[in-house]
Amino acid sequence: MLTLFRWFLRLTLGLIALSAAALLLVWYFAMRSVPDYAASYVVPGIGAEIEIVRSTENVPHIFADSDSDAFFALGLAHAQDRLFQMTVLRRAAQGRLAEIYGERALAADDLARRIGMARAARASVAAQSDQARAALQAYADGVNRWIEIVNRDALGRGAPELFLFPDEIAYWQPADSLAILKLYAAASSRQIPAEVLRARLSLAEPERGQDLVSRPGEPAMPPYGTLFPAKHIQPVASAAPEWPLDLAGYLTPFSGLGASAFAADGKRTAAGMPLLASDPQAALTMPSLWYLARLQLGSGDVIGATIPGVPAVLSGRSARLAWGFVPAQLDDADIHIEEVQPGDSNRYRGVNGWQDFTARTETLRVRGAPDRQITLRETENGPLLSPASLGLGSVTPAGHAAALSWTGLAPDDRSYSALLGVMTASDRRSGFAAAQDWAVPAAHLALADREGIEERLIGLAPERAPDHPTAGRMPVPGWVAGNRWQGVTRLDAPDETQNGLGFATGALGSNSAGLGFDGDSTLRRDRLQRLLAGREVHSRDSLIETQLDIVSPAARALLPLVGADLWFTGEPAARGTPERQRQDALRLLAEWDGAMNEHLPEPLIYAAWMAALQDRLVRDELGPLADELTALRPAFIERVFRNRGGAAIWCDIRQSAAVETCSTIARQSLDAAILDLTARYGPDVTSWRWGDAHEAIQTHPALGPTPRLGWIVNLRQSLSGGDHTLARAPLLGQGTTPFRPTQGAGYRGVYDLADPDSSVFIIASGQSGHPFSRHYDDLAVKWRRGEYVTMSLDPDLARAAAVGVTRLIPSAAR
Repeated sequence: MLTLFRWFLRLTLGLIALSAAALLLVWYFAMRSVPDYAASYVVPGIGAEIEIVRSTENVPHIFADSDSDAFFALGLAHAQDRLFQMTVLRRAAQGRLAEIYGERALAADDLARRIGMARAARASVAAQSDQARAALQAYADGVNRWIEIVNRDALGRGAPELFLFPDEIAYWQPADSLAILKLYAAASSRQIPAEVLRARLSLAEPERGQDLVSRPGEPAMPPYGTLFPAKHIQPVASAAPEWPLDLAGYLTPFSGLGASAFAADGKRTAAGMPLLASDPQAALTMPSLWYLARLQLGSGDVIGATIPGVPAVLSGRSARLAWGFVPAQLDDADIHIEEVQPGDSNRYRGVNGWQDFTARTETLRVRGAPDRQITLRETENGPLLSPASLGLGSVTPAGHAAALSWTGLAPDDRSYSALLGVMTASDRRSGFAAAQDWAVPAAHLALADREGIEERLIGLAPERAPDHPTAGRMPVPGWVAGNRWQGVTRLDAPDETQNGLGFATGALGSNSAGLGFDGDSTLRRDRLQRLLAGREVHSRDSLIETQLDIVSPAARALLPLVGADLWFTGEPAARGTPERQRQDALRLLAEWDGAMNEHLPEPLIYAAWMAALQDRLVRDELGPLADELTALRPAFIERVFRNRGGAAIWCDIRQSAAVETCSTIARQSLDAAILDLTARYGPDVTSWRWGDAHEAIQTHPALGPTPRLGWIVNLRQSLSGGDHTLARAPLLGQGTTPFRPTQGAGYRGVYDLADPDSSVFIIASGQSGHPFSRHYDDLAVKWRRGEYVTMSLDPDLARAAAVGVTRLIPSAAR
């Protein structure tokens, strides 16, 4: 027995030693890919020595003698910190995620291939300006030099993820950067899901379905079924990827990215010089989509937010100019339903009869599974999409296919050239002159120089016939000439600033009917306008306060309306009873100012009540489609409770004999919400906290869904704000965690032209994409608290607080 015990002990100790050795080996190879920021490298392809000074927050300050050397260094810095993210973004645009992720990424690859973003990007390289092509090539050279250094010096494959997701990293090409920019443009639009939803609502509830999505004064549309007479349309449940698996490529086409930008003229600021703030949004991932950088260029130094893989500052400043782009959410995409010729799937019905598809075959390579062959077909209206994508199968008649028309497919897209022109502009006039080449996404461009501020709508918009049956709001037959785009127009909008103030969100203005109907809710824009107009004089701190505003205008609008017949009613109830819980909840909400503070119970009660109310209003009419209405629609609830156009009929439950009033539905919904919250957080209403439910999981798209690794690479932190606050944090709206925020202002910047070096910025993660780097998440806590870091162009300040200086030495100098 003693001998057996000794052998068992030896075996156990041996296994422990082997496990420890294995862990040490994994740690060694993983740490090899953490870059040494104090190293020097001899590299070909640069004209003079370059310094990359890393500030305390690991922001690279690039000092170079030429623009090409500066972009070379930016490519190398991006690759040092975010190589895996760059390759994933490239794969997402090219439709090659399944090569590393396996079958779970097939749907994303299929959509990307059919849209053709990478193909359009390759075609647009030749259309760029000479300056832009030089920047793209220099940037690609910098990325490739770092890949060579990683291979030469065995630096852990450049990123620890590449040990788990084997990837032969192809050298970077200029078209790769344009493809990522194209992917960002596609992700900024939400028009295709909006069209599909309108069509599905029309099929489910032809008479009143549009109440959920239409704007006041919006022209009527024919029922969707009448657009395809004698055609069979079988509504089916949409098979959207399960969150967070749909974040596999960091950006998801047609997911709808928001932003805001606002500015104050010198006449409205304490220092007498303009201020500008910008906060583009993205999915909450680790690392963030955004990366901070400073470049020394011949036209002047620039600093701000970049996307790894793209050699440009999308929002930032120079010493003379500040800029911010806001996706305008105008209707830049349509679905045309094409009839396939019976008996011949290679032909479709055109305006003048049957004609051939343009077709080609491509191979989708899948890790751990056989390759898939897909046939990509195009019509005169655009590429055909799979019925499994974006819910299209639920609105496509049998024997038909859905074709995408999108402004982003033009082969002469010069958006990158326009962005580079804005970056290097000396003032607003030259900035807007450069922006004339901008194509997608159509955007509000806010500019501020020392003389003033301006905000204009730029980009491309489709031209539709005046008698278009849906004005682009629902899919239409593609063989009808009047349904097709009549062309594409370049927007030439006037300055939209008012009284020395500028404010832009994704909301469409009241006079923008020709541009679309499915922009952001106007609630955020109206709140922004009130906050800016409410101060006669602004400062940097007042713009920061506005950017971090967590008051929900939706809550302020809806609660007095929905609870009108419930406030302070009924006899006092005993503690611990459902009636007492309802009274406590209503008392809290009656005294609440609408601030979606993570430490308060009121935001949680409000969000749960409104979610239960919306579901109860539509469940009997829409059935399973109600499960897919994950976002709160305040305009719909207001329409119902004000009985606009007879909308109060939604309050009556069809399956019941009684006629329910809106007050009854409001009370029942509140009771249902309280029951659900009690099961989750206990019976004491006053102890509930919004932050307990509104906890963001900033997910690493590759490693995050893996149970054990997720605890290492993901970041959890509760957030204030909500769907309709200026500090926006839209909710998941489904599953067991419906109040989890999925997006946020991944970058915030406030630019002060009176004292440019007092300008500030922040991102939602750290600068590094390496989970073992101390800069992986060091900025995330500051971001959550509403703190910023200084974005100074002072080289002495950058050097004084440097965590390292990387020197790139031209090989000719040796």
